[in-house]
Amino acid sequence: MAATVKYDEVEVGQRLPAVEYPVRRLNLVMYAGASGDFNQIHWNERFAKTVGLPDVIAHGMYTMAQGGRFVTDWAGDPAAVVDYGVRFSSMVVVPGDDAGATITVSGVVEEKLADKRVVVGLEATSGDAHVLSKARAVVQLA
Repeated sequence: MAATVKYDEVEVGQRLPAVEYPVRRLNLVMYAGASGDFNQIHWNERFAKTVGLPDVIAHGMYTMAQGGRFVTDWAGDPAAVVDYGVRFSSMVVVPGDDAGATITVSGVVEEKLADKRVVVGLEATSGDAHVLSKARAVVQLA
């Protein structure tokens, strides 16, 4: 885990370096087991294509979780995220068992609030697609 980020060391406009999260079909099967969402579009290529998708797609909540992971890794304390929300703007297509996909998440400190809280705006992409929009986290810092 990263060192705990301190409120006094953060500035509005500060960019948080991008992190890449690989996504393989195995990750989606494991997530299906944890979440209980066994919809075949998340693990069965043939089925996904028969319903008009380009290939298997990641669960939306799995994609959202990578943004949350990015923020907690940056802040250094999972309990530091006090509010988090996103809109889903595109799918994460996960082709082939071995090829997989990548979700790239970056952020910027948009606002410093009272009580040592900051608002972090996130950008998440997979390939050329922006997969999350209006992604924001309120983070309690030390």
